[in-house]
Amino acid sequence: MQNIPVNIINQSANELPAYATAGSAGMDIRAHLQQAVVLQSLERVLIPTGLFIELPDGYEAQIRPRSGLAIKQGITCLNTPGTIDSDYRGELKVILINLSKEAQTIYPADRIAQMIISPVTKAALLLVQQLNTTVRGEGGFGHTGKQ
Repeated sequence: MQNIPVNIINQSANELPAYATAGSAGMDIRAHLQQAVVLQSLERVLIPTGLFIELPDGYEAQIRPRSGLAIKQGITCLNTPGTIDSDYRGELKVILINLSKEAQTIYPADRIAQMIISPVTKAALLLVQQLNTTVRGEGGFGHTGKQ
């Protein structure tokens, strides 16, 4: 496992994103709020983090939901995974949505998402007239059944 150096500016009072355990793939990201935000059922909101990062070329950051927030409060991230490109220098913000039936509250410094740093592989698209055939063929959504 290799550590990739990532420059970061933290304009919040929160601690830097961190891995919760030695085996964690994602670093927890916290809300940079002056006051709590109440999310009504099915409401979405853009939550600032106060974080700005400089990724090395060839890497991306992915913003993903936290499983505990999703199962316990019904809060998840939209645009998941959200992609932070290596040339983006703006503040990291997280789109949250409340999928529960009750209002849910996000408090300042709450852990709201996780960030994963990943290498990027770029494709070289080749225009062709026909694709190779496979057993699956054009079978798509649900084609293998439920059982």
